[in-house]
Amino acid sequence: MATSRTKSKALGGLGQWWGVLAGALLIAAWINRAAGPAVVVALSAALLIWCLFQAPVTCGAEVRVRGGLDGCRNNARGLLLGCHIRQHRFQKLRMLILRRQVRAFCSGLFSDGKATIVTLAGIGSFVSALVALVPGASIK
Repeated sequence: MATSRTKSKALGGLGQWWGVLAGALLIAAWINRAAGPAVVVALSAALLIWCLFQAPVTCGAEVRVRGGLDGCRNNARGLLLGCHIRQHRFQKLRMLILRRQVRAFCSGLFSDGKATIVTLAGIGSFVSALVALVPGASIK
């Protein structure tokens, strides 16, 4: 039986980059007016899910180092999940639930280049879905 690790190697590591393809198709759907609002909403939802749960970003969870706190530099999956360390795995998701830590979570969305690009792609896909759902303002 093949594990997820062997499946990702079979795809050459492209299994985690399917959201980039969804983003390119979303842009093509907006340019080509033959695609309907349902296609735009479906591609926007796929891109948003990729940004939140699978996009390769830096973990950024708080870790204690000599002299204070620092962010974890391990690779993570998505804006809402952490790295492979058990304590970091759901730390960002918990930050959204706890009212006092929402500010720290939001500042982490723009902490480095990868996180900024993924955050802007997620916001863009959300806005794209909203515009596609507004009658008269979307693709006809």
